[in-house]
Amino acid sequence: MATSVRARSDGSPPPAAPPSSSGPRSHRSASGGWRSTLYRWDIKAIPYVFIAPFFLTFAAFGLFPLVYTGWLSLNRVELGGDPQWKGLENYTDLATSEFFWNALANTFTIGVISTVPQLLMALGLAHLLNYKLRGRGFFRIAILAPYATSIAAATLVFAQLFNTDYGMINTVLGWVGFDPVQWESSKWPAQIAISVIVTWRWTGYNALIYLAAMQAVPQDLYEAASLDGASRWRQFISVTIPSIRPTILFTVVVSTIGATQLFGEPMLYGGSVGISGGSGNQFQTLSLLMYEKGWVNNALGQASAIAWIMLLLLLLIGGVQALVSRHNRKKLGG
Repeated sequence: MATSVRARSDGSPPPAAPPSSSGPRSHRSASGGWRSTLYRWDIKAIPYVFIAPFFLTFAAFGLFPLVYTGWLSLNRVELGGDPQWKGLENYTDLATSEFFWNALANTFTIGVISTVPQLLMALGLAHLLNYKLRGRGFFRIAILAPYATSIAAATLVFAQLFNTDYGMINTVLGWVGFDPVQWESSKWPAQIAISVIVTWRWTGYNALIYLAAMQAVPQDLYEAASLDGASRWRQFISVTIPSIRPTILFTVVVSTIGATQLFGEPMLYGGSVGISGGSGNQFQTLSLLMYEKGWVNNALGQASAIAWIMLLLLLLIGGVQALVSRHNRKKLGG
């Protein structure tokens, strides 16, 4: 205290006070801590903000309809009425319904006679387009044109071609001595006609997928096979097919799923009786039966049960694909 008094009596300024903890440095430290915390929250939260729209959309238009349809399949539901709990009654009714088993069989047969030729033709076209052909760019675009055509336009054109009375197919068959084929009212001719529409639309699409896989095969393999004296056919069987086997499996699964959900082609092909799959249900698929049950017969519970059975079939197909892929990986690893 005496030193302070003497300093003031001499006229000299008093000594500076020590810096307070509430000064600018403390303010900067608090501001830096707040910014650091905000930065950490930003790093953790922003990725979830970016992916949130997808999950919200999926929950609204995917997960909720799936769960709600599963609940409807356990009830008896009619438009404008209250649901009545029935448990597994809708599923047991389908198990004893000849219409359900007929639709399931039709879905299987149409799927087989459309998928197998489609993929074989796509594989052959891809193999041809993989060579250095003149104008191959044009051909690659041309084979994709059917895929870009609408289902309605393609089906209506083919319905005219397969018309029993004046269709071009029966006209050509008549030139070579065959009787007219009942392409609409007979079971197998109708299913073949629908399969032709499906094959025409999807062959080019699968061919481009195969072509992309073939172009990724190393050229060293073909050169080694050529030096060993392998012909082009042998190279295709021993080099190309094993190299694109995962792609072939992928197209088989996707085409099978598409065949399970077949709806537009048989409905439009049948015209006025398209919903029921023809006058005798000869080409009614599971999708058509589901539509008929839900919107014609006003049985939303049974329609929901059919939808869940279709989902289980697709899961079964996916499970088979997973098992086959695992087996192939183990085989290649061994």
